[in-house]
Amino acid sequence: MRTARDRPPEEAAEDTSFARGLRLLLAVADRGEVRADELGSVLEMPVSTVYRYLRTLAEFGFVDRTGGAFRLGPKLLIGTGANVSSQQLIRHADPVLQRLSAETGETALVVRRIGLASVCLHVIEPESPLRATYEVGSMSPLHAGAPARVLLAFAPAEVLDEVIAGGLDSLTPATPDIDALREGLADIVQTGSATSHGERIPGTVAIAAPVFREDGIVGAVAVVGPAFRCDAGWEARARRSVREAVSTLDAALAEDRTL
Repeated sequence: MRTARDRPPEEAAEDTSFARGLRLLLAVADRGEVRADELGSVLEMPVSTVYRYLRTLAEFGFVDRTGGAFRLGPKLLIGTGANVSSQQLIRHADPVLQRLSAETGETALVVRRIGLASVCLHVIEPESPLRATYEVGSMSPLHAGAPARVLLAFAPAEVLDEVIAGGLDSLTPATPDIDALREGLADIVQTGSATSHGERIPGTVAIAAPVFREDGIVGAVAVVGPAFRCDAGWEARARRSVREAVSTLDAALAEDRTL
């Protein structure tokens, strides 16, 4: 997936209002709670402009204000472990992903649902020159790939309805249709993990499992690698490693006195 940083110059120059608003929303998600002046500094945006976007996002329930700080609002956080901020999730996930990548030899990441998208929060990549690459902050549709589909499996029912109503884009020949999606989601709920083969990026294998807190799913931990290295034996080992990673992360979140 391309980002503003790797688009051609003529495209990158087209900094639309939508793109600026989306960057602001992702910045709020990344920091859990943040003041308007901090957002202005991070995004190099006038504070008056930041407040204008925040007012609009608040009207739609996308952000909420507590005192002088802003955080993701109820429209985006329903059933998503809202008591855990993205910063907390990243901080506790970092050592877990480091170990997961070392054990599996592949790319480890943590993702979180924001609205109808899976957002990559943190990534640890192996040293191998041939590896699956994810951009922090990149967004993926919820129906394609194990990491995103885990988020969808444990999201409120209305989220699935909205995803289906919006149409399931075929990113690759392996991207599931509606019937395959429903069947796959039921399997994830039953087994507690997901595996995908080239659904979002051709030639890759992904394994993911959910991270929960009392108020819902917080995110998903995943490992992704090229199919030529990730055979059935690797899948079995990686699945165990992912589940162990989730258990470690869950314990770390439970011990975090700031939650």
